[in-house]
Amino acid sequence: MQKFQVSKLSFPLLLPLTALTIALSAWSSAEPVSAQTPLYNPITLPTSNEVSATLTDKDIPTGSGGFYRDYVVTFEEGDQIVLDLSSEDFDPIIALIAPDGSTVSENDDGPDGTTNSLLFSRITRPGNYIIRVSPYAGQGLGSFNLKLTRLRPI
Repeated sequence: MQKFQVSKLSFPLLLPLTALTIALSAWSSAEPVSAQTPLYNPITLPTSNEVSATLTDKDIPTGSGGFYRDYVVTFEEGDQIVLDLSSEDFDPIIALIAPDGSTVSENDDGPDGTTNSLLFSRITRPGNYIIRVSPYAGQGLGSFNLKLTRLRPI
């Protein structure tokens, strides 16, 4: 049987080499990293700028028991827009969210005396904006109609 002897010079290297060996073996046996499905993926607003859809419990949870749905649209600086959101099934709220995540504007009830939402806005920064459809107080599901109108300067 052969004996292994550690010299005084090799002992200080033993601990770091052992740690390196363990780290490399753990790293090499790890599963390969693969692309993950994003948890948040807003729907691109169709080129018609109109949507007839249904808010369901499969949409994005609000954290307060309700659900909302987001649509992404690209605006240029100076665009003037009108967002019209209506529903017979729930009291809709519409919000416009800037590329940095801040809320540009929001509307609960339109000027026609109904619970439908109407929002006017002038875009001051270009980029991808979110149009958020949600129910008042986070409660309610059902069908809705969303329409984006781009106004032309006079």
